[in-house]
Amino acid sequence: MKIGIVSDSHDNIPLLCAAVADAKQRGAEAILHCGDIVAPSTLEQLQPYDLPLHVIHGNNTGDLYTLEKLSHTPNSKIFYYGQDAAFNLAGKRIFIVHYPHYARAMAITGDYDLVCCGHSHNMSVKQLTNNKGTQTFMCNPGSVGGIGAPATYLLGDLESMTFKSQRETKKGQFYEQSTKIDIGAKEEKG
Repeated sequence: MKIGIVSDSHDNIPLLCAAVADAKQRGAEAILHCGDIVAPSTLEQLQPYDLPLHVIHGNNTGDLYTLEKLSHTPNSKIFYYGQDAAFNLAGKRIFIVHYPHYARAMAITGDYDLVCCGHSHNMSVKQLTNNKGTQTFMCNPGSVGGIGAPATYLLGDLESMTFKSQRETKKGQFYEQSTKIDIGAKEEKG
């Protein structure tokens, strides 16, 4: 199963829609949004893509009441969890949260195969050795809203646990760029 991983859209509807359309065209069957959507009306624009959208809020929360209501409307594909989420997709245990330090802590537990975050607007893919002695991927897709840099998102394959970075080159057009994966990153114990 392929997934699109986005974060920090900050109500940039054209770029968010372009990234979701690109991810769907590349085979994504679900989208994970790691926060900073801001206005719930932004997510309404994603309904026509007919992809399940797993969403948490970030530090730019916007109208949480309406976001919750939107996720409960008939035929909604939006799954809104609050400040963080733990769920399974394609047999993989996934955790999403906005803050990288929180994401790192959850990745180190070894309870998840994939932990996704945002907030920093900097794309990264790390393979961490967790407390159980296995590996957990920690992904930050950067900012799909193009805050301070070109818009980015990650396309993940949950079967192979591979992640490809996508960067906007022209208005609303994304291309795949090489993704550096920090493998075997270890935490210092203090």
